[in-house]
Amino acid sequence: MKKAAEKVLCYHFDEETLEAVRAVMRKLGVECRALPEESWREKVGFLLGMKGFAPASRDDAPDFDFPEPVMVIDHIKGKRLDQVLAAMKSAGVPPIRYKAVVTPFNTLWTLRRLCETMKKEHAYMTEGAKNDDGKA
Repeated sequence: MKKAAEKVLCYHFDEETLEAVRAVMRKLGVECRALPEESWREKVGFLLGMKGFAPASRDDAPDFDFPEPVMVIDHIKGKRLDQVLAAMKSAGVPPIRYKAVVTPFNTLWTLRRLCETMKKEHAYMTEGAKNDDGKA
């Protein structure tokens, strides 16, 4: 069976960071795509080109503004994920706070939902770290 292609989707990246990430991914043999602004409406599975996903119908939902860069990582895990992240750090890519590894569940989510979930999780983890003073 053929190994699934490793992919990275980049959303809301500035040009300089995007080019730095692309250079690292090219060296590692990882497919890297920049997502257009309106991608927030699409399901993650569709953005990855998975079978069975169709483009979202345009709705009247208010526009979504998520100013942070988001990286969606597909078919990269374990030691390989560590290698990819270390290569980005070594190349001087600025830290990317919002990164998500693709799961069978989040392929069904819109990019908007994925971003909102990561933001909530990040806020929870940040608050937990602030409130953790080592006391039981």
